[in-house]
Amino acid sequence: MKHIGNISYADGARHKKKRIGRGPGSGHGGTSTQGNKGQQSRSGSTVRRGFEGGQMPMNRRLPKFGFFNRNRVEFQVVNVSRLQELVDNNKISDNKVNFEILLNLGVVSKRNLPLKILGNGDLKATLSVEAHSFSNSAKQKIESVGGTVTVNG
Repeated sequence: MKHIGNISYADGARHKKKRIGRGPGSGHGGTSTQGNKGQQSRSGSTVRRGFEGGQMPMNRRLPKFGFFNRNRVEFQVVNVSRLQELVDNNKISDNKVNFEILLNLGVVSKRNLPLKILGNGDLKATLSVEAHSFSNSAKQKIESVGGTVTVNG
């Protein structure tokens, strides 16, 4: 039975501190676990990330390629086939589709990215669609079944 007076630590829970630089009798004398010579064995040595000892570093050796367009506009896209799905599943009631409705239905998820309607698939329902942008095929498909297209933003 254990009492508060004879509780002991579990095996391996406590380790002796490694006493470095206290002579050969400590088992860590001589180089004090730092190895022989070199930059890492000196006191106060730090080597910055990516430094390769004066050799041309990897980030300068490798070729740079590609182009990052800072003016690119990232859209959230919805196809007309998805709009038809929503109508078929009675998710859209009054044949009006806009960003807020699609956000509430979970079709688009980011409030700060604009919405673009693309023309993939078929559309049979007559819808009044508001979005930030439309592809030409989407605009043509929506208008061909008697719907209206409104660009806002």
